[in-house]
Amino acid sequence: MEPFVKLARSSEGAVAAGCERAVYLVEAASWLERRVLRRYLERQGAATSEVLWLPSPRRQRKFVPDSRFEAALSASDNPRFVPVRLIWHPPRRGGVREARLRDLLTFGDPRDPGWLRQLWVFSRHPDRWEVLAGEPARLSELRERWQQQARLDAQHTHGLAEFVARQAALALERAERRQRGARYKVPRFVHEEILARPAFRASMAHVARQLGVGEEEVMRRATKNLREIAATHSPYVIDLVANLVRLLYRQGYTQLVYERSEMARVAELLQRYPVCFLPSHKSNLDHLVLQYALHENGLPPNHTAGGDNMNFFPVGPLMRRSGVFFIRRSFKDDALYKIVLRHYLDYLIEKRFSLEWYIEGGRSRSGKLLPPRYGLLSYVIDAYRRGKSEDVVLLPVSITYDQIQDISEYVQEHRGAAKERESLRWLMRVLGRLRRRYGSIHIRFGEPLFLSQALARGQEGSGTASEEPDLAVRKIAFEVCVRMNRSTPITPVSLLTMALLSVADRALSLREICALLADLCGLVERRGLPVTARLDAGDEASVAAVLAALEESGVASRFAEGPQPVYAIVPEQALVAAYYRNTVVHFFVAQALAELALLAVAEARERAPASGGEAGDALALFWQELLRLRDLFKFEFFFPEKDQFRREVGRELALHDPDWEARVQVGEEGARQVLARIRPYVAPGALRAFAEAYRVVAHALLLLPVAEGVEEKRFLARCMGLARQYHLQRRVRSSESLSQVLMRSGLELARNQGLLGEECTREKRQRFADEWDALVRRLDAIEALASARFATEVQNR
Repeated sequence: MEPFVKLARSSEGAVAAGCERAVYLVEAASWLERRVLRRYLERQGAATSEVLWLPSPRRQRKFVPDSRFEAALSASDNPRFVPVRLIWHPPRRGGVREARLRDLLTFGDPRDPGWLRQLWVFSRHPDRWEVLAGEPARLSELRERWQQQARLDAQHTHGLAEFVARQAALALERAERRQRGARYKVPRFVHEEILARPAFRASMAHVARQLGVGEEEVMRRATKNLREIAATHSPYVIDLVANLVRLLYRQGYTQLVYERSEMARVAELLQRYPVCFLPSHKSNLDHLVLQYALHENGLPPNHTAGGDNMNFFPVGPLMRRSGVFFIRRSFKDDALYKIVLRHYLDYLIEKRFSLEWYIEGGRSRSGKLLPPRYGLLSYVIDAYRRGKSEDVVLLPVSITYDQIQDISEYVQEHRGAAKERESLRWLMRVLGRLRRRYGSIHIRFGEPLFLSQALARGQEGSGTASEEPDLAVRKIAFEVCVRMNRSTPITPVSLLTMALLSVADRALSLREICALLADLCGLVERRGLPVTARLDAGDEASVAAVLAALEESGVASRFAEGPQPVYAIVPEQALVAAYYRNTVVHFFVAQALAELALLAVAEARERAPASGGEAGDALALFWQELLRLRDLFKFEFFFPEKDQFRREVGRELALHDPDWEARVQVGEEGARQVLARIRPYVAPGALRAFAEAYRVVAHALLLLPVAEGVEEKRFLARCMGLARQYHLQRRVRSSESLSQVLMRSGLELARNQGLLGEECTREKRQRFADEWDALVRRLDAIEALASARFATEVQNR
């Protein structure tokens, strides 16, 4: 049993029983608290010599032990130390004690009132205060624990008084948390505990030797770094921010939607393990709405990693006090900073506090999940490997918006504009965009990933020992992203924009749009994909309501001067529509690649003889082409391992044609038959923008002398100019292809294929361009098949 950490008892039954001597460590923040607590202790029969007064940590006063405290720690009779404090409660409303926004803004924190307000509450509302005692602990227990933590011998006593006072405060925090609820589980004395740890001091000594400076100077810098990084939780600010977030998101969104059963499972995980929440990052509201959802369910705020670009007044102070710890954007060359950050994360993992960060690193400008960043994940995995916790849970979180208020910024960045720097003026513009309605916000929790299991699986198939840690981090990050994608629900807006973008700039009547949606909605239902709300393609009224929302936001236009109204994506808003489509495009990429691979088999004229002279090389060609396409789009989408990917493609094709493998084995005609049975075709709508943007990059590389280096910013600007020319010439058909974000991924693919380095040749670049020319041509062919089928079905309706 650890001293001061068992379940707390409150009021009259909390003190040590029996004839053993008790020493009361009493916290008081005002003269009134001292008077109330003194009377309480007198009723317990406590002598004046048995009461030691401590300053209240709520006032952040430094504790300086006096001679009476030192004498108590030198006692030979091994007394019990009993921590005691007076706590204050918010008023009870509707059976719940909760601080509301008007309470917080008018009088301050009702749990920490000033002496004047204390006097008023004490005299008029006796139900709003009580005496609280933490679990008693023997002096011998405290001394033993202190020596173990500080690794000191039994004769050493310097620092014991501060340790006992700190343990008393922690015991009272735990006792108070049981009274108030888990949402206020926050760390106390973070700086003191980390800086006093032997492992931390040893690290500082090592750094001092490396830098050739004194240990005191290194400790001074480390202390400054820790203050710069660490969150400083305040229950008052936690409540204040929660109330502000509720007020804020309701300005633009009707509701925050999540499953209570999922939140209950999250609560169970939080009780047993340190949990790392890894949400998708699509909006500046992501952290706020997740924090509010946790607060609403009585769960503590996460320790959330934030970029120091957000540490500006008044956002920075509020965020830091509600759980955000700020990290520099770049600190590769600062060894001391990295060590301090590692020890801070070690501390949080060891104490089982929850963490939160965006594995993508930044907000997605395209709507898709971005490639993962490995930095913080590596720190957490290292902490687990060093035994800081028996296990760590990585929890993917999908945060989905019916429509998003940040979209105008993203469109400008797609077109080449620089990202706007965060500031107070920027914040005002963000808040101003919440004046119109954007629908609902949906939170879904993916399947949790336990590090113990993930690392065990990685070790079974790992390579050399030197490669294993990096490989394990990459695999775990990839698995988190896959699970995050699986939990992302399809919204009616995303499904409708996918359908409309598949017909390029063509306008459709409501009846035609319903016909276009019918097969797509059917495919979603057959595959059992997650949805926020079912979109019934047979119900024109429900489809019209989604169209009206897109029309109100300016994404879709309605022309009503003819015999019947027609709708289309506004060409200038194609990137906005593409953003919503891209939030769910990962569900359809496997089928899209299969369509292209089937067409490649159907177009094949010469193939190598099959093994043993038997038919079947067409099926081998299909799989070969499919994996080649998978490799071409690896910088855009998360694909499972090759064998799993093949199984997923097989299952999806079986939904359209259970005998598809037998048909493809026949050869070209069989591949055409399978392709004809697929409905709907998704390749043009899902992949055209990416393929056309990559094709522009390939052609721009052909125009560049091989010996000339590629400066990314200048090259991407050249790509944008070429893309606009191609769009005017109709060589680029999709307006959403005019995107520097997509072209940057295309450039990354070219770099990965060795088209930018010294080993590059013009022949390699030509093959790369030919590859994308062929792929775009096949997309055109599949779109022609889709258009012919659509025209026939609309005519027959």
